[in-house]
Amino acid sequence: MRLIPVLDVLHGVAVRGVGGRRDEYRPLVTQLCAGSDPLDIAAAYRARLQTPTLYLADLDAIVHRRPNTDLYQSLLRHETELWLDAGVRTLSEVATLANLNIPTIIIGLESWVSPASLRDVTAANTPERLMFSLDLRNGQPCGGPDWSTEPMRIVDNVLAAGISRFLVLDLHDVGQHTGGSTADLCRAIRERAPAAEIITGGGIRDENDIRRWEQHGVDGLLTASAIHDGRVKWGSPV
Repeated sequence: MRLIPVLDVLHGVAVRGVGGRRDEYRPLVTQLCAGSDPLDIAAAYRARLQTPTLYLADLDAIVHRRPNTDLYQSLLRHETELWLDAGVRTLSEVATLANLNIPTIIIGLESWVSPASLRDVTAANTPERLMFSLDLRNGQPCGGPDWSTEPMRIVDNVLAAGISRFLVLDLHDVGQHTGGSTADLCRAIRERAPAAEIITGGGIRDENDIRRWEQHGVDGLLTASAIHDGRVKWGSPV
């Protein structure tokens, strides 16, 4: 199981996510390094966790439609295996990120307008490059009116479009030390699609949580707060 560090960026600086309440996000304070410069945080992740993979939630793009393109390019120059959520809504926005050679482009339920247009995205891109983020809040999907309110119906829409990489994330868990709340849904996705890649995260408290999630059969965990607070040690085996 992979441990994937998270970098949330708002107003150009790294911030600490708290329950998806973005108006409460503040510049990150971390044991990894001084300051909250996103490139410094990313460099510390690479050095101390010894992984090139980084999940970047560009909140400037998601919330304000102002993507931090220079940051993406800087990260890629450092050979970052970038998983990017920039709040894409349209095929043209996905194409823009594809042209920047972003390795993994997140299609987020919170931002993507309709399941009907997912097939257009997979037709225009290598499906393995796409990951669908099943965004929840207290267990309820965060999609717009064209999306089902039943998580597994959404999963079926995504699978039918040809995407088999899933990020299952309940925003209520983020930074809240809950241990994560998506285990049942992750197991249901695994039963529906045994070969799917399933990533979850949010609320990871310590290495005991990591071992527990490994038993649930997920392929990887997103984590941030536990790393920054020193509750998950650098280079811990997972």
